[in-house]
Amino acid sequence: MYKIAVIGGDGTGPEVVREGLKVMQAASKKFGFKYETKDFDFTGQRYLKTGKLVDDGDIEELKKYNAIYLGAVGDPKVKPGIIETGVLLKLRFALDQYINLRPVKLYSSTYCPLKDKKPEDIDFVVVRENSEGLYKGMGEFQKKGTKDEVAIQISYNTRGGVERCIRYAFEYTRKRNKRKKLTLCGKTNVLTYAWDLWERTFNEVAKEYPDVTTDYAHVDATTMWFVKNPDWFDVIVTDNMFGDIITDLGAMIQGGMGIAAGGNINPQGVSMFEPIGGSAPKYTGKNVINPLAAICAAGMMLENLGEVKAGKAIEDAVIKIVAAKLKSLAAGKMGYSTQEVGDLVAANL
Repeated sequence: MYKIAVIGGDGTGPEVVREGLKVMQAASKKFGFKYETKDFDFTGQRYLKTGKLVDDGDIEELKKYNAIYLGAVGDPKVKPGIIETGVLLKLRFALDQYINLRPVKLYSSTYCPLKDKKPEDIDFVVVRENSEGLYKGMGEFQKKGTKDEVAIQISYNTRGGVERCIRYAFEYTRKRNKRKKLTLCGKTNVLTYAWDLWERTFNEVAKEYPDVTTDYAHVDATTMWFVKNPDWFDVIVTDNMFGDIITDLGAMIQGGMGIAAGGNINPQGVSMFEPIGGSAPKYTGKNVINPLAAICAAGMMLENLGEVKAGKAIEDAVIKIVAAKLKSLAAGKMGYSTQEVGDLVAANL
């Protein structure tokens, strides 16, 4: 019996989560596992009414669950950064979800903006460090509000934090067992302190994995190769900020935000799975948002819980309807409603 914490969130988040849960229910019947869910109201509306987001008591309760299933956060009535920091970053840091895992996989060449690229050309995974770097929130203002103002933002990297991310990436590359190639993506020619640490650690850990081929690419070159030769990549490991940037480009070459799912992973604790697109408030309640990213996130969650066959079946069903049913992956242009897309995936398991 798996205990799943559900955070529908803001905007269209509850709509896409509803479809993901629908597909998960169908998968549970087919593959014989059981689960129970509990909803958590961490939303912009709650914040506007009460001033509350995620507190320490919430964190302690969430630690009792096997996984967290998140729809989206972000409310246009709330100043940008408040909900993101008070929910997403709070959960990631407090639950030590130190890996952000982002598969980048093209399901149909019809939806790829790159000329002549096929599904076999775009199938890689980005392993992003999720707890340190520039997103640690360290820094200061000096002489704020004056003409001599200085803003300092610190990229905080520890040997322990970097090594556990890199080691996870090597293990993941080995387990993925495709090309068994791991690329370190950084900026060693300019960011000489942080990336000296990353590069030295990467090279040291690599000695323990002689079966994994390694290489290095600057982050700017990586974005270029994503467009020109995405088939070069198998698994990429990088820091928090660079990972945030390149995974959005990855989402575009795999067909858009409507298909992109990710996981915030604590290998020894509670992990959280989500579609990587935003809350899309302009589509709220219209039953037109694409739920496939949320459905794929549910599949990732099941795979992480050990229900590998169920997770694979969900992905296979998504691939089938993307190739054979949908007119587009964009909201309002799919040829089906949000609810109907969920029904199609559940029926094709």
